Amino acid sequence: MQKTYKIAVLPGDGTGTEVVNEGLKALKAASARFGFKLDLHHYDLGGERYMATGETVPDSVLEELRKVDAIYLGAIGHPDVKPGILEKGILLRLRFELDQYINLRPVKLYPGVDTPLKNKGPADIDYVVVRENTGGIYTGAGGISMKGTPQEVAIQDMVYNRFQVDRCLRYAFEYTKRRNKRNTLALCGKTNVLTYVYDLWERAFHEMGARDFEEIRRDYYHVDATCMWMVKNPEWFDVIVTGNMFGDIITDLGAITQGGMGIAAGGNINPDGVSMFEPIGGSAPKYTGKNVINPLASICAGAMMLDTLGEGSAAQAIENAVMWATANKIKDLGAGRMGFTTSEVGDMVAQQVAG
Repeated sequence: MQKTYKIAVLPGDGTGTEVVNEGLKALKAASARFGFKLDLHHYDLGGERYMATGETVPDSVLEELRKVDAIYLGAIGHPDVKPGILEKGILLRLRFELDQYINLRPVKLYPGVDTPLKNKGPADIDYVVVRENTGGIYTGAGGISMKGTPQEVAIQDMVYNRFQVDRCLRYAFEYTKRRNKRNTLALCGKTNVLTYVYDLWERAFHEMGARDFEEIRRDYYHVDATCMWMVKNPEWFDVIVTGNMFGDIITDLGAITQGGMGIAAGGNINPDGVSMFEPIGGSAPKYTGKNVINPLASICAGAMMLDTLGEGSAAQAIENAVMWATANKIKDLGAGRMGFTTSEVGDMVAQQVAG
């Protein structure tokens, strides 16, 4: 009997619908080839719904999303909605409510894709960042007093407890072990200045590693040094684990080294619950409806989703199809510069997945 996965599809805003449509082509081709079914449920969460109804994520929709196997997201961000409303109301709410406490971001240079790093190729840029996703400075702890006066005070606190740190570290150690590439996990922090929070991270890191993961080599880098080595010697890295804010920063640096936002995908992971997968490039409203946006990041996000669901062979088939396309067909990942339309790229990859 074929296994069926219930997938919530959230195309979102701008070009999100376009890239999700192409990702679904690859997912459907993989499901047909590898013998599983996709039960797709579409939701109109995003800027248009918010402007029409004032809703971001209604409680009733949230309860439905708790019952799916995974969420496949396009993009969130609308030019007519004040920044922060949709991001906090949809993206952050889903991450927090569904306890997606890991943000998983592969940094991998595919064949044929240009990198701004001199003399570096696919053999040099192939690592993964594990970012803690529901704690730290992004949770909104803090406040403003005397707003609008010369004495205005703004406070935003970086808060972590041992439980949050331990579960992120354990995921990172276990992921490094499964990846089985260099078996090296690097903690990215700032122990010389953020002496409370990253002292906790560093102690927990070494205690857990020494006790439960002796086979995994442990490295530590300050976040500024991490950025430097990501540019100078990316081949040093296997898996990097870090807190929420530093992870947000270094993964965008990683994305540009792998060819830009058009190829970078990410997963918001709850290992025991519902996870959400997305391209990281945003809604790109100026390209909406032009059929020129690069859908490869969305296609790769779909592959990550299948891998997390346990369909590793199907996920690898999609990634192989993307690598074939970048090596043989697509010579520029920029919107309108690919040499193919958005839908043509989706068709190309899907046909390759189908075999």
